[in-house]
Amino acid sequence: MVGLSKISGSEDISHGDKDTQVPKQNEEQLKQWFIGSIDQGTTSTRFLIFDGTGTPIASHQMEFEQIYLHSGWVDHDPVEIVQTVETCIEEATKDFTKKGYSVSDIKAIGLSTQRETTVLWDCETGELLHNAIAWPDTRTQHIVRELKERKGANKLQDVCGLPLSTYPSSVKLVWMLRNVDKVRKAYDECRLAFGTIDTWLLFNLNGKDKKLHVTDVTNASRTMFVNLRNLEYDSTVLDFFELDPKKIKLPKIVPCSDPSAFGSMASGSLKGVKITGCLGDQSAALVGQKGFEPGMAKNTYGTGCFLLYNVGEEPVMSHHGLLATVGYHFGGKRKPVYALEGSIAVAGSAVQFLRNNFKFIEASPDINTLATTVKDNGGCVFVTAFSGLFAPYWIDDANGTIFGITQFTERGHIARATMEATCFQTKAILDAMEKDSGHRLAQLAVDGGMSNSELCMQIQADLIGIPVDRPAMRETTSLGAAIAAGFAVDVWKEFEELKEINKEDHTIFKPQMSKEASSKMYKRWERAVEMSKGWLDSEDTSPSS
Repeated sequence: MVGLSKISGSEDISHGDKDTQVPKQNEEQLKQWFIGSIDQGTTSTRFLIFDGTGTPIASHQMEFEQIYLHSGWVDHDPVEIVQTVETCIEEATKDFTKKGYSVSDIKAIGLSTQRETTVLWDCETGELLHNAIAWPDTRTQHIVRELKERKGANKLQDVCGLPLSTYPSSVKLVWMLRNVDKVRKAYDECRLAFGTIDTWLLFNLNGKDKKLHVTDVTNASRTMFVNLRNLEYDSTVLDFFELDPKKIKLPKIVPCSDPSAFGSMASGSLKGVKITGCLGDQSAALVGQKGFEPGMAKNTYGTGCFLLYNVGEEPVMSHHGLLATVGYHFGGKRKPVYALEGSIAVAGSAVQFLRNNFKFIEASPDINTLATTVKDNGGCVFVTAFSGLFAPYWIDDANGTIFGITQFTERGHIARATMEATCFQTKAILDAMEKDSGHRLAQLAVDGGMSNSELCMQIQADLIGIPVDRPAMRETTSLGAAIAAGFAVDVWKEFEELKEINKEDHTIFKPQMSKEASSKMYKRWERAVEMSKGWLDSEDTSPSS
């Protein structure tokens, strides 16, 4: 393919840094050290075991149910999520030992999780009080509109880095307090435990230890309750949401890498193994892509699509529709590292939509084959606003809309337009990041399921006009959690030691479309976004809203 090149491990792709070879004896030792990594995502759970060179040795993955009770609602069963984690651990460990390795060689476990998804339980009994409300859920639209009119609303983003929208955990909690009797009763009686998926999993993996109610800084920064500058719960923000911290148990906030804060496995084949790393999945991917220097960025094409840009040790508040968030914090004497983030609600989930709802394809990877049956989108533009539009637009009242359908339109055109939707939104985010940071990205590191499509990555390079760098081993979210865990137990001590990890056989997609052609496509996308607005109003929300 024109515009595509391979880079072997002997060449440097680390944004100009010089190569530092890992001493051979050290590399041999690292191959005997292993780290487990739980990757709990939006639609599936997996568990991988890496050796100290970042090579995956064993893995297991399971999907779990997406619960759509009403239009715009997305629930998860927190009990099922725990079960998938436990099953994946057992199956991957079984595979690991079959290959001749010993469980005793697993030094620690890292955890990465979907963010913002909100779980509530009784802190005295451990009883679950409601399904988890997942991050793409939009039932809170009317609450968001109401909160935007409340005094102090315009000051929130400068404190916590997030805009008022259906996205963060805060509004999901408010909805449950208003609509779920058991939740309200537990709150009034000071029994309500709040957590994102990381807190819920750590509580359960530690044998439902009531004393262990913890979250890491990256997940905490997605609740909207945390002051980004001091990384503590902010009383002004809690007051804004009318929350009494005496009536709700909020998790203790700790760094992403810690030898004791996250406890250890209470049961199963890895009983007693410490959990020493914890990050939100997109921060884990930034770590897994080794985005350790300011100006480095990664884009993960998963269920949604998330672009994180390392801005260094001070938060940068966006003025162009992006989020300010914690990139990672490895504790000790290290300072937290912040990021600008562009969040796209729908990416791989649009491919699943074509598979499950329209039956266009039998399996998600088939989208690439279908899209290559046509030479372009045939005039179709698909605004995949199933949960409104996130960054940099923040349009709550948009719905998924396909423009440009004619008698000429084929399934391949729709497939191609589905891929392009994520690529267009990525370009919008990169344009906003350039305005916020004052710097244009030279190259974009990518991972996630949709990055497996060479067509999709070539479209992305064409639209953004810079090379796209795809590693051969794309389990970078899992790798990031493993890296955080490894730092806590001294598998690695400095970021410099990680330079050689996952460096082999990168593929570089170079732009091959003219700027004029790319600009014309993007202008049509922007017109389609404008036309997708206003499809929802307060009467279109859930029946019990």
